[in-house]
Formats: sequence, structure tokens, C-alpha cells
Amino acid sequence: MGRDERRVSGRKICRIIVADEHPLFREGMMVLLERLIPDAMIEQAGNLEEVRTLATNGQPLDTLILEIRLPGLGSVSELAQLRQELKHTSMIVVSTLDDGDIIDRVMATGVDGFVGKSLSPDQVGKAIDDIRRGEVLVRYEPSDPLPLGSNDDMSKLTSRQREVWKLIAEGKTNKEIAAALEISPFTVRIHVSSLIRALNVPNRAVAAARFAGRQTPATLR
Repeated sequence: MGRDERRVSGRKICRIIVADEHPLFREGMMVLLERLIPDAMIEQAGNLEEVRTLATNGQPLDTLILEIRLPGLGSVSELAQLRQELKHTSMIVVSTLDDGDIIDRVMATGVDGFVGKSLSPDQVGKAIDDIRRGEVLVRYEPSDPLPLGSNDDMSKLTSRQREVWKLIAEGKTNKEIAAALEISPFTVRIHVSSLIRALNVPNRAVAAARFAGRQTPATLR
């Protein structure tokens, strides 16, 4: 029997897609979902094209869990378009994004909820369960900004934030940073926003000045 023909007690089972570019996260999410919804049919997608292919094949899609930085998903407007294509599917964004303004824009597309990856597995599971039961919610833990002038600011950044910070200091535009890192300009905007929050500075110009005022670590040379 094929995956799309699986049934439980004579009825079609719940079908879920987990969409994220990182296989390790997808596997972890699948384990969590298998515990949360034992009878679910869970599939994986590594980019937006795979999501669309899977979503249009087989049984109706009950739930889509996706990362906002999913390859192929280059803007909030594209997320809104996907929402329109999957009108009868619960769409849940599970992401490392912690910028409130961008999360508000994500929620405005009509997705059913936003869950931060920084939450514990039990918290993520409960949030997903609440959303699938009809509650529209946003649940995440904002990162604590570093004190201005902290000597430890570099160690608290992700490797991608460090790359973006270096390129900002070189005077690169978001479009140029996107080309250099082979990511979408939308993803760059997210990284820049998160970087500014992490450094606790008002804008990218101050972030660039902060970078110029310190010795560049060997990891960025």
C-alpha cells in the first residue's frame, strides 16, 4: 500500500509536510509530530518547489510546518501567495526569527501561527497542537540584546550574523550581501534586523561602525 493510501479504521489519516532546508531539524520535527499525532502521514520538503509538488499530490494536506527562510521563499508576499494556494491547510511557521515587526508581517499573510525554534520540544509541540485545534497564536522567546559596547558581542552572534555584519561593515547593500551569501534579499533583511537587535544598536550604520572599531576575528578574515 502506498503512503497516500494509508488509512486508520477505514478513514484517511492526517497528512503533514515539514518544510525546512536543514535535514536534522526536519527529522527532529518528524519525531515530535509522530509522538504528538501518532497516526499522521508526515512528509519532508527542503525547498518551496518540493512543498508545492507534495501539496498537490495525494490526499488533501492538513498541516504545513515551514521555516520562513525556506529556499525558494524569497519574500513575505510569496508566503501570502502560498497561503492562498493552500487555503484549507493549517500553515504554521516554525523559525529562529525573533524580530517582532517581521513576525507581524508574517502573521498578516494569514498563516495560522508562529512558533520559535528556541522553545523547548514540549512547548513547540503544545503550540502546534493548539494551532491545529483552531487557535491563532504567536509563541517565541525574543533574544536578549547585548549591552552596548559589550566585549562579548561577537561570541553571541550566529555564524551567519557574523558574515552579514562583516559585509555591512564593507558597505555592501542587502542585494550585494544576498549575492555574496547566495541567499534571498528577504533573508538578508531578516539577518540584518536580528543582528541590529543582538548588538542593541539603532541601525546598520552604527553596526558597521562597531565592527570597524574592533579587530576582525580570524574566523572572518
